[in-house]
Formats: sequence, C-alpha cells, structure tokens
Amino acid sequence: MADSTFFDEPGGNDQGFERQGEWLTCPSDISTDVAENNVVWAKISDSGSFDQALVIFHHWNALSWNRRIASFFSKRRITVVEIAMPYHFQRSRPGSSHADYMLSANLGRTIQSVRQAVLDGRKLIRWLKGNGYCDISVLGMSLGSWVAGLVAAHDPAVLKASLFLTAGSLADMVWTGRATRAIRDSLEPEIGLADLRRAWGPLNLENCVDRLARPDLALQVVLAERDKVVLPELSTRFIQKLNDAGARPNILEMNCGHYSLALPPYILLAGLSLKRFLSRADRSAQPG
Repeated sequence: MADSTFFDEPGGNDQGFERQGEWLTCPSDISTDVAENNVVWAKISDSGSFDQALVIFHHWNALSWNRRIASFFSKRRITVVEIAMPYHFQRSRPGSSHADYMLSANLGRTIQSVRQAVLDGRKLIRWLKGNGYCDISVLGMSLGSWVAGLVAAHDPAVLKASLFLTAGSLADMVWTGRATRAIRDSLEPEIGLADLRRAWGPLNLENCVDRLARPDLALQVVLAERDKVVLPELSTRFIQKLNDAGARPNILEMNCGHYSLALPPYILLAGLSLKRFLSRADRSAQPG
C-alpha cells in the first residue's frame, strides 16, 4: 500500500499489439504459470469515431461478451472495448469451469490477478490513446468494478468511471457476500476479516478515494438495494468515503438484487443512466 507505483506499468512497453478485425491481443506485462492467461484479449466494437472509447471490465466468471451494451454505445459514437480479465474467456485456465485463479483463498494470487487486470487495462488504454482516442471512460461490473476503479484511480487518461455493483473493501465483500461463501469457508479456519483486510489492502478502493476524487475524473456508481453479493452497507460506506474526499459521485440505486440488475427493466434504466453519464461534458455537470 505504501508503494505508489504498485499499479504502474512495469516498462511502458506498447509493443506486441495485434489486431484482426474486432479482436485485439497483446502480451500481458505479468507472466503467470497459465500460458493462456499471459495473452490479453479485447473485443472492439468500432463506432467510426475517435472521440470517445469505453473500456469494459466484466463481472467475475463472466461467460459471454456483452453484445447489447457494445452495440448500443458503438451506434452512439462511443467505441466499446471489452477486455478479458485474467483467467476469463480466452484466458481461462484449461480444465477449470470458472475463474478460480482470479479471486480465491490464495491471497497472493488474488493480489497478482487483480494487479494483472489493472496493468492490462492501463496498457490497453495507452494503445487507445496512441491510436487517437482522446476521451477514455471505464465501466466495471461487480468484481470488474474494483479493477475499473483501480484503473481510474491510477491512470490520469481515464476521464469517466462507472462502477456497477461496487463497494470499497474487497475483503469485506468476500467475507459477507453470498457468491464468495466458499472462499470465506476456506479462509476462516486460518485468518479473520481483520487480517484479510490488511492482506488485501492494495485492492481496497477505500484506500484510493483521494485519487478517485481528482478534479478531472467523473464518477458514477450504480447499486442494487437488495444486493446479497455486494452488501448495500459496504457500498454506502464506500460512497461516504468518496464524499468525504470530495468526489461527489453520481449515484443510481435500484430496487433489485445483484443478478437481477442484468434483467429488464433494471438494465435498461442503468444503461440510459450510463448513456447520460458518458455524455456529460464535465465533472461538475448534474445527471439528466
């Protein structure tokens, strides 16, 4: 946590990008023992404009690319780039049915995986800037919101960040959430929540609120009031810390659960709110 360069790019090497149609690949700057995971994959939905790009970080264990969001925004002059997080999609570990190496009871590997996701995202953003995109936004969903938040906190190229189903402390989310009960069961005989908070301190967005409150970054937070995966009290605590730091995020709360946010009418309302947010001209503008 004391190392301000922990989420900085190791060498700033932009070599190795290859694009074939809608697919973009490059080597990850972190090497793991899973060869498939060492290649970053991204899917590009071109808008025909270089004005704005939206980088999407999916939820944990995502099984499909988000064609609806990509199509919606690419038709509105926003190029959408969906990036595969470590151990997801083409980067999956052979023989594994889910992204168990991305988030697990292995504390060090979880830190490495989230750090890899942040560095991969920053490398992709450098590529976008180098190819003429001037307005870069990030969207993160559930676990992807932690990655998107860390990217926005450490990369000044990001001008807008939308965090769906998020909170500050990843440790608290894992300890209290329904989807991560198996991880807690593995950890609890050995360590408690206080130790887990210390171990995963670098991944805690609450420790980045001053960075997230920088004047040129606009923030949106979309929450589910009946969320059993990311508990509302954790999200409320994170938002309070953002407000205390002067961030003033645009908040949208809906009366649904974690998974039902992806269903109509909630996803439609969230999508329209995101559209308004991305259309804002500056950080101080009020949501329409």
